[in-house]
Amino acid sequence: MDMSELRTLLTPEALRAIDELGEIGSTDAAARAVMRLRAEGHSPEFVSAVVGQARLRTKGAAKFGEFADRMLFTRAGLEQATRLGVAARHAGRMRAAGIAHVSDLGCGIGGDALAFAGAGLRVTAVDADEVTAALAAYNLAPFGSDAEVRHGFAEDHAPSTAGDGVSSRSPSASSLNDPGGATEAVWLDPARRSAGHSETRRVSADDYSPSLDWAFALAARIPTGIKLGPAHDRDTIPTDVEAQWVSADGDVVELVLWSGELAREGVRRAALVMRGDRAHELTAPADTEDAEVRELGAYVHEPDGAVIRARLIGDLARSLDAGMLDPHIAYLTSDAPADSPFAASFRVREVLPMNPKAIGSALKKSGIGRLEIKKRGVDVDPAAFRKKLNLRGSAEATLILVRIGDRRHAILADRV
Repeated sequence: MDMSELRTLLTPEALRAIDELGEIGSTDAAARAVMRLRAEGHSPEFVSAVVGQARLRTKGAAKFGEFADRMLFTRAGLEQATRLGVAARHAGRMRAAGIAHVSDLGCGIGGDALAFAGAGLRVTAVDADEVTAALAAYNLAPFGSDAEVRHGFAEDHAPSTAGDGVSSRSPSASSLNDPGGATEAVWLDPARRSAGHSETRRVSADDYSPSLDWAFALAARIPTGIKLGPAHDRDTIPTDVEAQWVSADGDVVELVLWSGELAREGVRRAALVMRGDRAHELTAPADTEDAEVRELGAYVHEPDGAVIRARLIGDLARSLDAGMLDPHIAYLTSDAPADSPFAASFRVREVLPMNPKAIGSALKKSGIGRLEIKKRGVDVDPAAFRKKLNLRGSAEATLILVRIGDRRHAILADRV
């Protein structure tokens, strides 16, 4: 998207057309919409912009629910935006810490800023891309003066407070520090992909914008939340922040580093597990020691990815009275079932050699035609392995391919 397309979208006629098209969830539906708009005499540029936006709104419902119906997106902006349910947790932490005003530096299309404003916080949102900043301004418009959007670099709009040593190259930043509107916290989402509105690529941590060194220096002076990818190098995490890994409906979606008043006392590692509207959390003052290794029991437990990333597997294992299958593999085992939001559990049927012929014979005997395949510690392509099994039948099961010690095993199990 360029400014010309954006200007087309921001006309009453285009916005009305997007609303009228409604949900477009398939290529066929998009083709019908194109034909309809062309028949009405609209230009190719108008049709492309409107139909493309209607499709993005349809996809955006997965992250923003009904709010997507009045938002505008770029493809890259939607892909990189925080899910509204996760953003609401960020806003909740800000409120719990007594924050009233947040500078959202690197706001993208405004996903987190929407949650901040919706929680009653005043927001100053900044993005370096002119089109993206304009979309954020449109998306935040319902909040009026409580949500200001600026086009510029995070470094030029970072708040500074007397004596904190944080400088700003922008004269306008001083307006954030007047007694009536002091910025009390920063939300920072460094750009981790190349610039663009559609096709982008990941960049190394050394090329984040703004840089991590700058972000960490800011966080040392002002209460800050820094959103990073969940696979971020743990060795670079400052020792004085709380590191919180977040999973949503089974996917680990982010790592957030919280500093100052936003970091909870005594917490340096946290795993937040969200399932729909429910959330559960494990916390610890540091990485926890793994549980003892034990023989395979009647059940296998797979910790949630956020628990694994936070290195809180040991605490989870002890809460389940379970042990490790292998000191280097993130599977737990016990003789008793477990009901935990932090792990998926499987009842062991039998242990087989990791041989497709032997496994296929066992599956055929049990009439298993639907098979979930999991792997850890073995070099196997599950899709290719599945093709060797000749699955038939109406029953279902889970096959866990795992290395235990120096041997590979196939554990046939049922998801509990």
